Amino acid sequence: MATKPGERKTQILQTLAGMLEQPQGEKITTAALAAKVGVSEAALYRHFASKAQMFEALIEFIEESVFSLVNQITQTERDGRAQVQQMVSMLLNFAEKNPGMVRVLIGDALVHEDARLQTRINQLLDRIESSLKQALQLVVAAPGSGASSSTLASAQANALCAFVIGRWELFAKSGFKRAPSEHWPEQMALFRL
Repeated sequence: MATKPGERKTQILQTLAGMLEQPQGEKITTAALAAKVGVSEAALYRHFASKAQMFEALIEFIEESVFSLVNQITQTERDGRAQVQQMVSMLLNFAEKNPGMVRVLIGDALVHEDARLQTRINQLLDRIESSLKQALQLVVAAPGSGASSSTLASAQANALCAFVIGRWELFAKSGFKRAPSEHWPEQMALFRL
């Protein structure tokens, strides 16, 4: 049975993401991926020029998903603290729902791949930190906040980003057993959110 244009490409990416969900985290070969999809390696290369392109497509999925949700949060919520709480919650919940993507986000799946993929993840993480900083600047600028500089917002955004990455790491290293959002409601207080 023939597939519609784009369906095979989606199937390849879904299979790759599923393979990344395996806790042992072995290197994924195109031969293993082709076998899981049920096609030849040549068929994979009809849809993607390289394995790096497959990972780029997964990174694009992550970017589109995360930043469309960040935009929704910033457009519907005016309070900076609430924006930060919702963004961090979203990042933790995104990881829980997409464990294979966590291995991409933390760079685990990219170790033996093209270095530009890790650069792209680093840029994505910088954008996340920037989004958190913008929300925190609303808090710093609020009357009675006691802070007069965006330095505090930068420091807090950096700490929150490091926290999220750490939770993603724990999730992956636990074989996807320790939920990233575990204790987040209690941990918000540590960040004075």
